[in-house]
Amino acid sequence: MRFATYEHDGTERAGVVQGDGIHPLPEGATVLELIRSGTLRDEGTEALGRPAVHTVADVRLLPPLNPPSIRDFVAFEAHIEGVSRSLDGMEHVPEVWYRAPAFYFTNPHAAVGAHDDVPVPAGCSVLDFELEVGAVIGRSGRDLTPERARDHIIGYTIFNDWSARDLQKPEKELGLGFAKGKDFANTLGPWLVTADELEHRRDADGYLDLEMRVSLNGAPLGRDTLANASWTFDEMVAYASRDAWVRPGDVLGSGTCGWGCLAEIWGRAGERTPPPLSPGDEVTMTVEGIGTIRNTIVPGRAGAYLPRARARGRTPRP
Repeated sequence: MRFATYEHDGTERAGVVQGDGIHPLPEGATVLELIRSGTLRDEGTEALGRPAVHTVADVRLLPPLNPPSIRDFVAFEAHIEGVSRSLDGMEHVPEVWYRAPAFYFTNPHAAVGAHDDVPVPAGCSVLDFELEVGAVIGRSGRDLTPERARDHIIGYTIFNDWSARDLQKPEKELGLGFAKGKDFANTLGPWLVTADELEHRRDADGYLDLEMRVSLNGAPLGRDTLANASWTFDEMVAYASRDAWVRPGDVLGSGTCGWGCLAEIWGRAGERTPPPLSPGDEVTMTVEGIGTIRNTIVPGRAGAYLPRARARGRTPRP
C-alpha cells in the first residue's frame, strides 16, 4: 500500500493512494498515529473499500508523516569517495568509514512535501541536493539483530537531504556534526510504500535492488541502485538500535547514493559543473517502486543572522 498525507482546500488529510486516486483514511487520523497504534494496514484496507475522493493531481502532497526523529546514514562508498574529493581534497575513502554504518541526526521539523518549493537558506551560495531512500520504523525496538530489525521496518519513502555546502564545510572543522548546513529542508515523499510492496526486489544478500535516478531541470544527472549500499537497512536499523530505542515513525536515511548529489559530481570532475543550485532550478528524483518527487528552488531571505563570539576571560573566578 501507498500512504499519503495531503492538503486539499486548506484541510490536511491522510489517505491510501491507488493508481491516481486517493482513498481517505478516517477524518483526523494521521499516518504516524496509525503506525503507533499498529492499525495502519487495517485502516488502509478499509479505506480502499471506499471510493477515491481525490486524485493525486488535485492535492498538495505533504510529507507522508511527521517523523519523531531522522537519522541519516552514509552507506554508499561511491558517494563518500566523490564528496571527499570535493569538500576535503581527499583521494580515498577514510578508513574509519568502513568500521560501522555512521549516521547523524537531522531536523525532523524541516520536512517538506514532494512538490513543495525549497527556499535557498540564508547565507548559502552553494546549495545541493542528496538522493536517498528513507526507511520508516513501524514498531519500537532496542538492541535488535539485523534479522529482527527487518520486521521493525514498516515501509520506505524517498528522502532528499538538501545541503548548504558552504555552511556545512566550516561546521565540519569543529567535529560536532552538521548544524545549519543541514537544518533547513528535507523532502520526504511522495508517499510511504509499505515494505511488503518491495520484498520482491530483495536480492540474495538482503539488499533492495531499486533503481535511483536524479535529474536537474529535466536533464538526467545521476543514477545508481539501492543495492550498491555497503550496509542493508536491516543492518543500519540494528546498529541504530544498539543501546538505544528506535520508535514508530522514526526515519532512517540510506545516505546519498552514488552520483546522487552535485558535490560528488564536482569531486569526480574537478570543477563545479553543473553549478550550485539557484532559484528556478528543478530537482527531480525517482526511486523504482516508490515514486517521484520534484522540488523547485526559490529565493530565500536576504540576510543571515550570524553572531560572532565575544572574547571572554579565561581565568577561573576566585
